[in-house]
Amino acid sequence: MLSKKQGTWLLVVPVAIIVLACAAVFSSWFIVAGPSGGYDAVLRFIRHGSTTIDDFKHYPARYLSASLSPYRFPELPGGRRVPEVVEVKTDGPRRLEDVLSSSETIAFLIVKDDTIRFERYYNDHTAASLSQYFSVSKSITSALIGAAIDEGIISSVDQSVVDFVPELTSRGFDHVSIMHLLTMTSGIDYDEDDNPFGLHVPFNYTSDIERMMLNFRLRVEPGTEWRYKSGDTALLSLILSRALAPKTITAYAQERIWSPLGMEQPGVWSLDRDDGLEEAWCCLAGTARDLAKLGRLYLLRGKWDGKRILSADWIERSVWSGAVDDALWPADFSAAGFQGYGYSWWILSRDEGDYLAQGKDGQFLYVNPTQRTIIVRLGRSTGDLRISQWVSVFRYLSHKTT
Repeated sequence: MLSKKQGTWLLVVPVAIIVLACAAVFSSWFIVAGPSGGYDAVLRFIRHGSTTIDDFKHYPARYLSASLSPYRFPELPGGRRVPEVVEVKTDGPRRLEDVLSSSETIAFLIVKDDTIRFERYYNDHTAASLSQYFSVSKSITSALIGAAIDEGIISSVDQSVVDFVPELTSRGFDHVSIMHLLTMTSGIDYDEDDNPFGLHVPFNYTSDIERMMLNFRLRVEPGTEWRYKSGDTALLSLILSRALAPKTITAYAQERIWSPLGMEQPGVWSLDRDDGLEEAWCCLAGTARDLAKLGRLYLLRGKWDGKRILSADWIERSVWSGAVDDALWPADFSAAGFQGYGYSWWILSRDEGDYLAQGKDGQFLYVNPTQRTIIVRLGRSTGDLRISQWVSVFRYLSHKTT
């Protein structure tokens, strides 16, 4: 039997190890994010924990107003227009309702031929509820870059990063282009993982994103490697912010996307700090119906009810499977069903022509041009389905919904 003293030590030692580990992690955040950014990152992590779709409620933000002329998808009267049972890759047939209700889905919307064919909400979520889109925000940021190029605010995707961020010249970024950032081929030394000693975790909590970006380094030559990394989109936001100044990214999104597309609800774009920089890689919040309107814009090749919002050329290149050279595309991504990465869009099938914007915990905007179908799925996790399985559900529904 252990003595009282031995029992006490058995409790103290693990606690001490945890405290020391946390101290080491948080100290590294002060190094990569700076004194102020690191301090705020630690406090935010302790206060709010892991990132969730409710993060927009906790951090500084700029707000998008609902359109004065809202666009509402028409709804077909009558009964059910989707199959009751869907085919799930490797799992076989499953009831759609079971897939949705058991997977922490909060919103599921199918629009086909410009009409809502199916719409469900779960866990107290409604058509008016906002939730964070996570990395679907990357595809929206890409659309804003396209708008800025259409207007001549940015000359082209070939323009160098250092034209807008000259502070990175000494770090070899003169050969990094906007194209490299859009296609995740920048070569930046940034790992998209949960390693607390890396860049990605504190990046999500810091109050000084710009300081972290100005310390970016290159790991390989730009254009020689494809690696998914939020740092690329963050650097796009700094470029866009400087190109638009004094107008903010949020104000530009209101002008070029939110109002023209007739968004029915407001939106919230989280900032790193009060009056700071939009967290363009992760942190725009909105509704399922309003997200579907971005899908409609791309399905209509940049036109919205007769008005040109984005150039057809931009849409085509954004969802073109050849944006990233096949030689750079990882074999494991091909095996999972991804055929390439466009301008911040995932390319799914060259035959089907479908593509996807996706974010953490199963935020999906699926577009299938050949089936004239848009599907939005929002959730608190992907449930028991892998991303490739969700894609198989989307594709099945796009073909079988009438």
